[in-house]
Amino acid sequence: MFEFKIEKNDWLARAWEFVTPNWVIKTPIFMPVWTQATVKWITKEQLEQIGSQIILSNTYHLYLKPGENLIEEFWGLHDFMWIKIPILTDSGGFQVFSLWQTWKWFKNWESLVKITEDWVHFRSHRDWSKHFFTPELAMQIQEKLGADIIMAFDECAPGDSSHSYATKAMNRTHRWATRCQLEHAKLQEKRASLWKNPQALFPIIQWVIYEDLRRESAKFLSELDTPGIAIGWLSVWESKEDLLRILDVLSPILPSEKPHYLMWLGTPEDLIEWIYRWIDMFDCVLPTRLGRHGVAFTSYWNIKLTNKKYEHEKTWIPIDPELSTHVSRTYSLGYLRHLLHTWEILGWQLLSLHNLEFLLNITTKAREHILNWQYEAFRNKFRENYKIK
Repeated sequence: MFEFKIEKNDWLARAWEFVTPNWVIKTPIFMPVWTQATVKWITKEQLEQIGSQIILSNTYHLYLKPGENLIEEFWGLHDFMWIKIPILTDSGGFQVFSLWQTWKWFKNWESLVKITEDWVHFRSHRDWSKHFFTPELAMQIQEKLGADIIMAFDECAPGDSSHSYATKAMNRTHRWATRCQLEHAKLQEKRASLWKNPQALFPIIQWVIYEDLRRESAKFLSELDTPGIAIGWLSVWESKEDLLRILDVLSPILPSEKPHYLMWLGTPEDLIEWIYRWIDMFDCVLPTRLGRHGVAFTSYWNIKLTNKKYEHEKTWIPIDPELSTHVSRTYSLGYLRHLLHTWEILGWQLLSLHNLEFLLNITTKAREHILNWQYEAFRNKFRENYKIK
């Protein structure tokens, strides 16, 4: 029910179609993040208008509120949000294990997140109530959410993990991936009996910056019978230099017949470089988070629109015409700064929309240049203008 069609390779950059039962996703593609089934202050109609092909929602947050059972009553996220484009859900693993990092400064923090072979115990960030996740439960929750692409449950080892601990976490996650695959197969039989669409399962390559563990995990997970594969937990604690190094290690190992999804990367230079390194799918909360802090992506670097120097500026957000957005063609910098300084929600909304559309335009134009064997020229032009830091 899921088919991967490569249309053109321009060295490692590639354009392809991921065919699902109801939709065709054209890549490279950036996925806006609907953490709690919404993007702050932005409607689904607006996201569709800027070219969103697929969105991401968060299993951990939806599990806590409103709960997967309530969403199942609405026949899944598509009908709950009333949105008619593909949806990807993460497994909740990142959020659960990030609680460990968040709370480790508190007294008795070790009691707040516990990991065993069979389950992970954690406390809700909302009310500190106790919860347990297992690989099987992660699959069951995502099945009820009804996403088109779902993630296997994995352990996100901290960035400062020793090689010994990272190895244990990797082996545990490989066992969990196998358990996810078995539970996923059972749930898909159930969905078929109820005439529900199937779901594609992606496992996640982790293991910090240890090249040998990344290679081992990539080889193991690539051999699983899944439609795609994800690469996670890079550039959160690690540097961009480490990310480049790890991707250069992984590229020859990643399966060419599957889509490659790099998680949590979302700046303009990220997309330009990672597309060049055999990555097809991206997501990140950064574009909207920056927009809510008055920051706009441009073709020359990010600008902080609350700065006084923009108060009398009649020009628009500086964008290469090839990548221009509705906001950059319509609103002056002085007007946008006025909205931010008067605490008008419209200002944050417009900057969030602009940042998302800018990234979507990058992936759209990247696809066009790949199909025309011109991605190297597109990348070089972007790098010449953009002040990569």
